Amino acid sequence: MNEFVTRQEVDEAVAAIRSRIRVQPKIGLVLGSGLGGLADAIEQPEAVAYTDIPHWLPTSVEGHAGRLIVGKLEGAPVLVLQGRSHYYEGYPMSRVTFPIRVMQFLGVEIVILTNAAGGVNTSFKAGDMMLIVDHLNLIGMAGLNPLRGPNDPAFGPRFPDMSQPYDADLARLARNAARENHVELREGTYASLAGPSFESPADVHFLRMIGADAVGMSTVPETIVARHAGLRVLGLSGISNALPPKGVVVQTTHEEVLEAGRTIVPKMIAIVRGVLRAWGA
Repeated sequence: MNEFVTRQEVDEAVAAIRSRIRVQPKIGLVLGSGLGGLADAIEQPEAVAYTDIPHWLPTSVEGHAGRLIVGKLEGAPVLVLQGRSHYYEGYPMSRVTFPIRVMQFLGVEIVILTNAAGGVNTSFKAGDMMLIVDHLNLIGMAGLNPLRGPNDPAFGPRFPDMSQPYDADLARLARNAARENHVELREGTYASLAGPSFESPADVHFLRMIGADAVGMSTVPETIVARHAGLRVLGLSGISNALPPKGVVVQTTHEEVLEAGRTIVPKMIAIVRGVLRAWGA
């Protein structure tokens, strides 16, 4: 596998998807661990398995169905990814973010990125929803940026601006949707780590010190590629577990993350539906 994505590979994936769908998607949704149930709300769905798309990575993580669904939600033409690939699965960052690049050339304009995250902020509890207002690209700071390598001007500029990674207007729509549906919506900074191991007590203490409110193993690389591509981004975290204060030891498991998803999904659906309804209006 070549580390760097080429325009030809993107075009081949786009052609394969277009041959299997009838709706032109304008909004892309990426569903994190335990959140695949959001796809059940799609009307007139057309599904494409990741394995049927050239150059598209399979997903091996429990809670990620590994298929793409195109249809309508609140009247909006959407493309939904049931699961994502991760750097910890052994793939290069540019490959992990390949779906975002494909969305760009499919004509998607807005990307809604969702994830299951650990609550670093001590006021957060399992089942909470958090609007991502900024992020800490800890993986990228260590050199693993998804834009590393040759830059194709057709993809975006060599040095993209990241002063506003998450779209302010979409965030406003999310706040309104949460309020209208009586969903408490926290706000905060999401920290992205490589995984797959969960955080140690010292990791959590450090993340609190540098201003993180939630932590996970995805989303930030996708946001960077989406902004590089000129797409608008809305980020939503479902808080799957509350990380303990310093000196308290609590074991974290992936099963806990998936179980929390059952509580989070109805809240996530309410907010996403509200955003799409307002966008259509």
